[in-house]
Amino acid sequence: MRTDVAFQSGNLMCRGWLYRPETTADETSVPAIVMSHGASAVKEQQLEGFALRFAREGFAVLVFDYRYLGASDGEPRGRVIPQLQHDDIRAALTFISAQPGIDPNRIGLWGTSYSGGHALFVGAVDPRVKVIAVQAPALNVPHALISLISRPVYNGLLQMLADDHAVRNAGGEGGWLPVVNEPGQPAFLASSDALAWFTSTGQTATNWVNRISLESVARATEYVADAFIELIAPKPLLMQVAIHDSLIPVNLARQAFHRAGEPKKLELFECGHFDCYANEPWHSQFLGGQVRWFKEHL
Repeated sequence: MRTDVAFQSGNLMCRGWLYRPETTADETSVPAIVMSHGASAVKEQQLEGFALRFAREGFAVLVFDYRYLGASDGEPRGRVIPQLQHDDIRAALTFISAQPGIDPNRIGLWGTSYSGGHALFVGAVDPRVKVIAVQAPALNVPHALISLISRPVYNGLLQMLADDHAVRNAGGEGGWLPVVNEPGQPAFLASSDALAWFTSTGQTATNWVNRISLESVARATEYVADAFIELIAPKPLLMQVAIHDSLIPVNLARQAFHRAGEPKKLELFECGHFDCYANEPWHSQFLGGQVRWFKEHL
């Protein structure tokens, strides 16, 4: 059963879906999983398939939109600030912990892409998180960008962001980028599979906005999501990585995973960044591993 829910984060309301499993009469509380999407994406962009499967397996599931995105409050739209999204996750943990019929001592954190990085970061420092599962997670974003676009282009990006900060600091309006764009045109995610996925899913997720603030890009260029990955242990960590990821170099994932403590598991798939959401056989393989991980450890 899915219900619409809302909870406060800062001075704004985040909105999402709460799924409850069918329970037997002797079950008084169930474990829960908190889910959120990647950079700029909203819950309607292929997260429901994951949540429904988790609910069928006996978990309560909270899927929510970050502030400034989707159904949640906040203006201007398209502001994607890691630290604020961390606080939204913390607020989601508070909300789910207080719901009747949910065991606050058995809460898992699920993340994908940018939110996968958030799950690593918040999961390392928030004691309410007991198990973590991430798919194609964002990791050391500065190093990923340099690997993908080269150091000279990265330096040019930093100069553009410094200029944008000067404008905003003087009281002006900051700049924006499309999240995805036609080949050769400026975009935050300038890969062909990103364009294809956002274009396709955006047809049904009508509240997704194809723009991101340069302020958000600036915060991304200094975001090391795996900074505290050593601190996750002894919480169980599942990291699922797409070998042909167009956005996150696989070597960064291997290096981050090596630094993590036990118990941990690394699953590698011969697919691209966006194949885990709905493309078979990858979706079933990613989701199957996540179900097994949460059922074993949560």
